[in-house]
Amino acid sequence: MSTTVEVKRNTAKLLEEMKHKYNAKSADETIRKLIEKAENVPESMFGAHPKMKRFTQSDESHGHKL
Repeated sequence: MSTTVEVKRNTAKLLEEMKHKYNAKSADETIRKLIEKAENVPESMFGAHPKMKRFTQSDESHGHKL
């Protein structure tokens, strides 16, 4: 599942530059790499919890109701 994030043109340009710098395949991967670098979060910690099972599409849709 994906979402749209609005950014200014100059931010999008910087993100594209970072995408090339980090050899990322997408804007999402670039943002994750930047967060990891800024917060010293290892890749293994993204979405990981040892006792938690993977989310399903149904689980995610329940979290977006207002």
